[in-house]
Amino acid sequence: MGLGPPLVMAGDELRRQVGERSWYHTLELAPGVVTPGWFDTRDVLTSIPFPADLSGMRCLDIATFDGFWAFEMERRGAAEVVAVDVLDPRDFDWPDNSTADAVDAIGERKGLGEGFEIAAAALGSSVKRLERNVYDLDPAELGTFDFIYMGSLLLHLRDPIRALGCVRRVCAGSALFVDAVDAELSLLFRRRAVAGFDGMGRPWWWKPNAAALARFIESAGFSVVEGPGRFSMPRGEGQPLVRPAWRALGSHVGREAWLTWRRGDPHAYVVGTPG
Repeated sequence: MGLGPPLVMAGDELRRQVGERSWYHTLELAPGVVTPGWFDTRDVLTSIPFPADLSGMRCLDIATFDGFWAFEMERRGAAEVVAVDVLDPRDFDWPDNSTADAVDAIGERKGLGEGFEIAAAALGSSVKRLERNVYDLDPAELGTFDFIYMGSLLLHLRDPIRALGCVRRVCAGSALFVDAVDAELSLLFRRRAVAGFDGMGRPWWWKPNAAALARFIESAGFSVVEGPGRFSMPRGEGQPLVRPAWRALGSHVGREAWLTWRRGDPHAYVVGTPG
């Protein structure tokens, strides 16, 4: 009598789950099991003022996606970590000129939060994830937090200042904001706050220069205590490496594409405290 099919080892099952979906974050879930993220945020930890020790702190990760920053808070000793995200892509800040195909395409890439669930189970995490829009952060429901991380979200919001005001309501300590910035505008206008605007068919709205990112945060009632500091967000294995054409250097968008291809996605950070 045969012994039947071999048992599937836990590591093999995890690799299968990792391979069946797209990932935004690069996460090491087990020895030899690394998610092919769109970005590899692991090296970013040395480029931004992310606290080395969060012992005893209550922390919040806004727009958690696959959970990299929430799990890092937990690893650094946070007493409690809450992660929030909008799980249904139809609830994003879509321009009115968006098509159903665009919504479906982004929805397929993000999923409904399965990446976070897979990672949390693999890591044995106790992070509490809630389905919440940043506009709906309410201290009466969530309480306040000693440290907040909000990454790569302002770009996708119709009203970033309103969103930042909602973050301030639940911030009792400090908040670290990290977001995409326009590298060329940051170089040309080091002190003047300016931003590019998209709003065409996808939830990409404002791309500020570094000075405007800081101004966004000040406008929402935060005091800037560090930054803005610029850095490049490294691409991960899940992001196609496509070299732009030389003729692209003739346009602003093309020059941004070249910079991203060579160095990573231009970003900046700002640390704020409630004013």
